[in-house]
Amino acid sequence: MSRVKGLYAVTPDLADTALLRSKVRQVLAGGARLLQYRNKAADRNLRREQAAVLRQLCADAGATLIINDDVELACEIDAHGVHVGADDAAVSAARARLGDNKIIGASCYSDLARARCAAAEGADYIAFGSFFASSVKPNAVRAPVALLTSARNIGIPVAAIGGITLDNAGQLIHAGADALAVISALFSASDVKTAAREFCELFTQANA
Repeated sequence: MSRVKGLYAVTPDLADTALLRSKVRQVLAGGARLLQYRNKAADRNLRREQAAVLRQLCADAGATLIINDDVELACEIDAHGVHVGADDAAVSAARARLGDNKIIGASCYSDLARARCAAAEGADYIAFGSFFASSVKPNAVRAPVALLTSARNIGIPVAAIGGITLDNAGQLIHAGADALAVISALFSASDVKTAAREFCELFTQANA
């Protein structure tokens, strides 16, 4: 069974490792079992420190840890996999480096052809977005919700990202998203644990 499903928690740029640990612990306590470590502002040493902390938290919770962009960091800390975008390592190169037992995800934006190529190269899941206005990537290409339905034919799990909130998440699940990648609506919530639980419940309700 695929581990790429449900709430896909993606970390914000936090320099404070203790704060990051606290927030991720709450996300996991709320039910998230898929986490991506993403910190575009950190230097190499901080990224390795934070990734190692999250690797242990995920191990304790039985959760899956994916590293954003950095194949070598994923190898160093023995993360469960890596997520690559257009400017990162090719899926085929990441697969060659990580081997067959790691998870590789690929950002496909609004491009079905790119998604098909990623799947052919060995990606385990594909991600589309931004579906809604995003404070993290305000200039991101917008993807139509119907794209999720079309992407189901590729045959691997489909993740949605970009401006996702509790109010708009349902339509993405209904359209075919297996996982919802959420940053701000989760980590900036006044009660992070409750927000995580409510996102998880959306999938439970959809599958009822």
